[in-house]
Amino acid sequence: MQALPLRLAPGEDLRTALEAACGGQAAFVLQGIGSLSRVRLRYAGRAEAVELNGDLEILTLAGTVAEQGVHLHISVSDADGRVLGGHLMAGSIVRTTAEVLLARLPGHRFTREHDAATGYPELQISSR
Repeated sequence: MQALPLRLAPGEDLRTALEAACGGQAAFVLQGIGSLSRVRLRYAGRAEAVELNGDLEILTLAGTVAEQGVHLHISVSDADGRVLGGHLMAGSIVRTTAEVLLARLPGHRFTREHDAATGYPELQISSR
């Protein structure tokens, strides 16, 4: 496992930056904190994302990065302390900073393949 700590700057797209940092390598996002000015979340069981704007704090960020994309969950709080969470979607913009710890796994390959039991493309793990 290779630890890769990141600090993202204001204006960066959080999801896109994490995908780019991994460069198609198998990785886990172990944790993330920081702030967003906009977050796009897809709630469980919903097809469309919702967008929240304002001063948002990242409370948790975790997930996997595979060759075909990411599966990231995030929870954020707004300026009144309300907490919302879901799947992190592209278009979620860093406000002041995002500090993220990635764990790259060079001995593994992550792909996503259709799973008949769930109906979704699910993580498949293999050794390189």
